[in-house]
Amino acid sequence: MPGMSGENESWRLPVRRVNNERVSVVYRAVLAFARAVVPLVSVRHWRNQETIPKGGGVLVVSNHLSNFDALALGEYLIYSGRWPRFLGKSDIFRIPVLGWIARKCRQIPVYRNTDRARDALIAAEQALEAGDLVAMFPEGTITADPDGWPMTARLGAAHLALTTGVPLIPVAQSGTNLVLGQKKLEFRRLFGKRKDVYIEAGDPIDLSPWAGRTDKEAQLEVTEVILDTLTAMVSEIRGFPAPEGRYDARVGARVTRP
Repeated sequence: MPGMSGENESWRLPVRRVNNERVSVVYRAVLAFARAVVPLVSVRHWRNQETIPKGGGVLVVSNHLSNFDALALGEYLIYSGRWPRFLGKSDIFRIPVLGWIARKCRQIPVYRNTDRARDALIAAEQALEAGDLVAMFPEGTITADPDGWPMTARLGAAHLALTTGVPLIPVAQSGTNLVLGQKKLEFRRLFGKRKDVYIEAGDPIDLSPWAGRTDKEAQLEVTEVILDTLTAMVSEIRGFPAPEGRYDARVGARVTRP
C-alpha cells in the first residue's frame, strides 16, 4: 500500500497544543491509553486533519473495517482538535468498567432491533445541536465485504445530516483490519511487525441538492453519496480501483449500486 504525501504528525504534540475542548479526566485517560498502545501495534499515516471543523456541530462518517477502528479514528479526531462522541453498540455499555468508561466519555449507545432503536439518533441529534462532534460508521457494523470495501449502510447518518444541517465530513480508514483482523478478532496479529494504518479526512459532502428535505428517498440518496465518497477515498489510499457493485450482507454478495 503506498504512503500518502502531505502526512500530518500532530500526534507527536501534547494534546493541549492541538485540542482546546473541555473533556472529562476519564476521556483524557482513554487518550493516554491510546497513545501508549497505538504506536506499539501500528504506524500512523494521517492526512487532511485541517478538514475537521474546530468548533460547532460536526458529523463524521467513516468506513468500518475492524474492532481497532474506533481507537484509531478517535485518536485521529482528538488530534484534529475534537473529542468525538461515537455511536456504539449498547452491548458495550453493559460490560463492567468498559460501560462505565463509555458513559463517562459521553458515548452514545445504539439499541439495535429494539423499541429504543431511535434513542441513539435522538441523542446524536441533540449532541450535534449542542455543538459536539459525533462520529459514526454508517454501515452499522464491521464490513462483511471479503476485501474490506464499504458495504451497504443504514440511513442514520443521512438522517442526522439532513435533519441538523451540520457539516458532514467523510473520513476513510485503511489497514486497521491488519491490527486485529476484520470481523473476527485475531489477537495474533498484534505481534510482529507494526501495521501501517492510513486515516484521511475528505472535504465536506455537499448536501445542497437535498436542502429542506428529510424524506426517506433523500436519505437513501445521501447514504449512497456517503458510501460512494468513502469508497473512492479508500480506493485512493489503497492505490487501486474498487470492484463493481457494493457488498450487501443480506444477500451475501456484491449488488448493483443504485
